[in-house]
Amino acid sequence: MHEWPDKPLASISAGHGGVRIVAVNRAAEVAGLRPGLALTDARARVGELETFDADPEGDLAALKSLALWCARYTPWSGFDASASGVWLEITGAAHLFGGERMMLEDLGERLGVFGYAHSLAVADTPGAAWAVARYRRGDVQIVPSGEQKAALVDLPVAALRLAGKTVEGLHRLGLRNVRDLLNAPRAPLVSRFGAEPIHRLDQALGEVNEAIPPLRPTPQFRARMAFVEPIAQTDDVIEALAQLLGAVCRQLLQAGLGARRLCLTCCRVDGTTQERTIGTSRAGRDPEPLARLFREKIDGLDAGFGIEAMILSVAATDPLASEQDEMASSAGRDQDQALGHLVDRLGNRFGPERVRHLQRQARHAPERASRTVSALVPSKPADVMGDNAPAAPRPLRLLPWPDPIDVIAPVPDAPPLLFHWRHRPHRIIRADGPERITPEWWREDPELLNISTERIRDYYRVEDTDGQRFWVFRAGFYRPGQAPKWYLHGFFP
Repeated sequence: MHEWPDKPLASISAGHGGVRIVAVNRAAEVAGLRPGLALTDARARVGELETFDADPEGDLAALKSLALWCARYTPWSGFDASASGVWLEITGAAHLFGGERMMLEDLGERLGVFGYAHSLAVADTPGAAWAVARYRRGDVQIVPSGEQKAALVDLPVAALRLAGKTVEGLHRLGLRNVRDLLNAPRAPLVSRFGAEPIHRLDQALGEVNEAIPPLRPTPQFRARMAFVEPIAQTDDVIEALAQLLGAVCRQLLQAGLGARRLCLTCCRVDGTTQERTIGTSRAGRDPEPLARLFREKIDGLDAGFGIEAMILSVAATDPLASEQDEMASSAGRDQDQALGHLVDRLGNRFGPERVRHLQRQARHAPERASRTVSALVPSKPADVMGDNAPAAPRPLRLLPWPDPIDVIAPVPDAPPLLFHWRHRPHRIIRADGPERITPEWWREDPELLNISTERIRDYYRVEDTDGQRFWVFRAGFYRPGQAPKWYLHGFFP
């Protein structure tokens, strides 16, 4: 909660047993108030106590926002909603700020400016850092590497993140601090309390690994820039972005990859962040086209009272051979790149779902052999259908659903001589086929054809006297005394 040092302050919530305190500031803590205390008892102890209703959802949103802002220190951050804390993995990042202590002091100063009461700790294990931050005096605590045991022995067993009932049970046995737990035989403890106390102890000591999930996946490629003075002008943001793009693209070049999605995070001086994300229809590592995509989104960026740090991370990549950058330009390649840039601009301006392209899929029925997907989703390889690839040419234009036609044709398997479509006759002078397409028997899809109970199709490519070329098919097999059904499905150029 925000820190108001001049007066006792507490957030309250109604629950089982009446209204109770959820959180207190430091002044209320000094006065002897603790979370969980009944409001009536709290007012009896501190008459000048000021209260406000707890807002769990707002607190969680603020905690997430703070964890995102901490990306200015490290790409790995997470939050502990149950204890209103933030986890930071600072391995390999502390030296950028002059060491662990200077990094924590800088973080503490900024949290103080934001109005947050805080306690900071660094240790080899998450459990030790959590315990020291909450149960040892001092705003900044650094546990030397390998010294977790010495730092924990005098702390209460609650520092091991144990459930309240477990802590009460340990107290009844006289086990009040970590030293008592270390000296106690393990088998009886596990028998009575389960594995939790021993497991938490081993995690804090580093004898059992503990994985803390990050708020976001840690990017493999990332560039960061901090400013001596906060910036707010759009031109300054664009200039800083250009330098970040150059750094990230050099990393991608060394890895033989291209970016498909990038995220720009701007850390503001008020402890909040502004983010802008772009996606591309194909992998790339040319800074200028990527910068153009960002510029359209930076125009609406709210810098607040200023941006103190910017982080550019690559969220998705695809392989991109280095020789592509060295190939001589050609008209076809230039057109291909121009189309890609246009798709990227439209997709990032109007949303990737509003710009779509066709993608093939392994289905027998022609009307289901492709689907529309976001233009920023890469096309699948040409052999996506494998052994189910069409054996004969397919038309570029298909009707949404096959349209019934009246046909005059020899039987049983000859192509049509004449057909009527939309009250107009078409006399056939050339025909090729049939190409038989069978149903997907392994799919339980009663609307696979959506036109007939006959599920076998014999397709013909036909040309009429006017030079128009059509794709027609007969549904099912010919049966004596029963005229087969014919349909028009597409048009050839």
